[in-house]
Amino acid sequence: MRAVVVRAVGGPEVLEVVEVPVPVPGVGQVRIRVEAAAVNPVDAATRSGGLVEAGLMAPRDVIGIGWDVAGVVDEVGSGVSAFVAGERVIGVRDRLDLPLGTYAEYVVLDVGAVAVAPAGPSPVEAATLPLNGLTALQALDLLGTGPGGTLLVTGAAGAVGGFAVELAVLRGLRVVACAADADEAYVRGAGARWFVPRSAGPGLAEAVRDLVPGGVDAALDAAAVGLAALGAVRSRGAFVSVVGGAAPVPLRGITVREQWIAADAHALAGLSSLAGTGALTPRVAGTLPLHEAGRAHRLLAEGGLRGRLVLVP
Repeated sequence: MRAVVVRAVGGPEVLEVVEVPVPVPGVGQVRIRVEAAAVNPVDAATRSGGLVEAGLMAPRDVIGIGWDVAGVVDEVGSGVSAFVAGERVIGVRDRLDLPLGTYAEYVVLDVGAVAVAPAGPSPVEAATLPLNGLTALQALDLLGTGPGGTLLVTGAAGAVGGFAVELAVLRGLRVVACAADADEAYVRGAGARWFVPRSAGPGLAEAVRDLVPGGVDAALDAAAVGLAALGAVRSRGAFVSVVGGAAPVPLRGITVREQWIAADAHALAGLSSLAGTGALTPRVAGTLPLHEAGRAHRLLAEGGLRGRLVLVP
């Protein structure tokens, strides 16, 4: 089968399409025939060697690329009863120490990282859900803000931020969305009660406090704003960064944490159900064939995308 790997870290040009044996599912695993694989910033950090430099993964001779997948169960390993061959699923590869990722024609995942695909969205749309949806959901769980609470979401029009706004509103939170001026209509449509333009820059905290006197109860920082977003949070509030290493110092008794994604089949099934009813909105910035993974990474680096690029084997 064809798969995209990295054998020498660097720019998008180091992404190679190679022929490798079709992986075999082990105990508690399923093999998925890949229909779509989303392209995420963590893929670029893996390709460039940034994750090795940060101590988040050990050096490897061959590095697999890709976390998100939507496809069809092709074979199940022993002990698996939750899925059968031919079933459409979504999944997330949350392990970095593997030679193959989801940029491939087939991928093997633990059953605990897989859920039934949402009814309605296409495989391309569904592929944008696992990593970003779970990140948003687990970040909200870390914040622990209850119904009626106030929440600032930075990067609110991004892949993680957009899901965070929708999920927060479903939990009964009142959301202040920070995004580009051109994205105001989108984030308000997602349910945000207030909007603050990204151009507020260092003045973000005061702009938020003008809307929510005393500061918001919590902030989900999907845009690595850091201290400016922390300033918008009330004393002894909560703050979660979804970008590794971007969390600010916990001033004023604010609980500051970083969200690190973990595969969770139960939570992923819940997200799939919400996407199937239209309560969550997958967004696709474009599709490319598997062999143009390098081009996808170049487009990602240029920025300005709304939603995720998706590779189609």
